[in-house]
Amino acid sequence: MSRIGKKPIALPAGVTASVDGQTVKVKGPKGELSVKLVSEVSASIGEDGITVAPRKEMEKSAQMWGLSRTLVNNLVAGVTTGFTQKLEIQGVGYRAAVQGKVLNLQLGFSHDVPYAIPEGITIVTEKPTMISVSGIDKQLVGQVAAEIRSWRPPEPYKGKGVRYEGEYVRRKEGKKK
Repeated sequence: MSRIGKKPIALPAGVTASVDGQTVKVKGPKGELSVKLVSEVSASIGEDGITVAPRKEMEKSAQMWGLSRTLVNNLVAGVTTGFTQKLEIQGVGYRAAVQGKVLNLQLGFSHDVPYAIPEGITIVTEKPTMISVSGIDKQLVGQVAAEIRSWRPPEPYKGKGVRYEGEYVRRKEGKKK
C-alpha cells in the first residue's frame, strides 16, 4: 500500500480539475496543465479533491500509484504557485545575461553560449552570477536548469562552474610538489 497514494489532492480556491479517461487536466490562476496517467491507476474527483487509486492488486499498479499521485499534485502546485530553480555561477569572468528570448552565458569558453529559453519558462538574472528559472511545469523547470548547468558543471579543484543554489561541491586537494 502506498502511503503517499492514499492521500487525496486538495484543490485550492480558483483551481478546477477534470478527468477524461486517463488524462487529468488542471486549470488555475497561472495556467493549464495536463498529464496522462498509466493504465494501472485511475483518477477520480471527489468532494475532498482528486484521488488516485490502483485498478488491480498488481505489483506494477502499486509501483505507479504514488508516482501518479505525485504527478497530479505537481500539476496543482504548478498552476497555483509555480516552481523555481536557482543557479549560481562561480568563476572569474563567468556571468549570464538575458537578452530577449536568449540566455547568454559566458563560461570561460572562447565564445559565448546562447541558450534559447523554451516556451513556458521565465529566466531572470538578479545578478550576473545568479540565474532564476521559473515556470508552472516542474519537469520542464528542472530540465532547463539541468541543461544550463551541463554547459559547465562545478569542478572539484577550484569549484568553478554552474551549480544549483545550496549545492555542495566536494573539493579535492591540488597537486603536491
